[in-house]
Amino acid sequence: MKQRRPFRSSLLAAAVGAVLAVTAVAAQAQSAADRAAERRAERQQRQQDKAGKRETQYPDAARKAEAKASAKMSSRLQKMVDLYEKEKGAEARKIADEIIASEAANAYDRAFAAQLAANIAYEADDTAAAMAYLKKVIELDGLDNDGHYNSMLMLGQLQLQEDQYAEALATFDRFLGETKTSKPEHLVLKGNALYRLERYPEAAQVLKQALESGEPRGEWQQLLMATYIEMGNTAEAAKLAEQVAQKNPTDKRAQMNLVATYLQGDMMDKAAAVLEKLRASGQFTEDRDYRQLFATYLNMDGKEKQAIEVINEGLQKGVLKPDYQTYVALAQAYYFSDQPAPAIDAYKKAAPLAPDGETYLNLARLLWQEDRIPEAKEAARQAIAKGVKKPEDAKKILALPGGK
Repeated sequence: MKQRRPFRSSLLAAAVGAVLAVTAVAAQAQSAADRAAERRAERQQRQQDKAGKRETQYPDAARKAEAKASAKMSSRLQKMVDLYEKEKGAEARKIADEIIASEAANAYDRAFAAQLAANIAYEADDTAAAMAYLKKVIELDGLDNDGHYNSMLMLGQLQLQEDQYAEALATFDRFLGETKTSKPEHLVLKGNALYRLERYPEAAQVLKQALESGEPRGEWQQLLMATYIEMGNTAEAAKLAEQVAQKNPTDKRAQMNLVATYLQGDMMDKAAAVLEKLRASGQFTEDRDYRQLFATYLNMDGKEKQAIEVINEGLQKGVLKPDYQTYVALAQAYYFSDQPAPAIDAYKKAAPLAPDGETYLNLARLLWQEDRIPEAKEAARQAIAKGVKKPEDAKKILALPGGK
């Protein structure tokens, strides 16, 4: 039995890294479409407020606020809102800053202006300013509960987005403590912050609570799977991934998440079985799909022929890239399945693409084993020219009798 080379484990690690979808979903900047939808929602909310039809979002919060504009500032506030709705953000923000600084404005006037200014700054991708305005809203304590706590929630999300994980966790803890909310979408935010702080057992507890209290979303499940993996609890990660995959048999992402958890748990046979189902159903449409499967096979005993089949199919279909990694994997698969001739052919394709001369040296060794001395010497010369760690190994082949 030929000895396996370290290339195999590094190949699998690279493939897993390329395909692994089980990652924490950080708070991301919203698209223009999302922002437009938020703006429509805000307008609708203001209309509902005027009609007295809107139900409070945080009925269990103990906080009370008057939430009423002063007579002196009502016209300024309305002008600010009108400019904002006409998408004249810079002008609206200028008025907001004036209201925030005005001694004639009450807490509600200033907090409302700061809240609107935060939205304007956020839409302009000025996250630092948006966060400063939101902190001002919370400090002023002048809005009704919905406005106050939605600002707190937005602040926590932006802190999470800006990698301020400890600050985000503190904000979410305060938000959850004061509102008494147990909505899953709120719990997940705290779980995400805990995950980012590498407090995995606490993150897992909060995320499980979130998943059990509502209809679980895919990204929430991915976050919990990632948490289990970081804890080294691959059994729970695989169990959760299996549940998701069973509910979504045609969802490639769910199936690949399952593959990733199996690989993390060193369950190569199960990972290969899932990948083979995807291949059979025509869902291998990307280079990384084929790369994942052949890397998995190469890390299993006696599966070299399956790896060869996968690589050749991917190359024939033009999906798998004919790069160094592909050809050297193919060469090793042929070599370990005792097929020296095609192994040599694959090494000849891999060697010119290699970053150094080590692949040429392996080719030279294999050619020497097959008693193809002239070719072995030529490969050894190429190895030295391209650079190898031990040029004396190549020189030994050059010193062999026979050939030139």
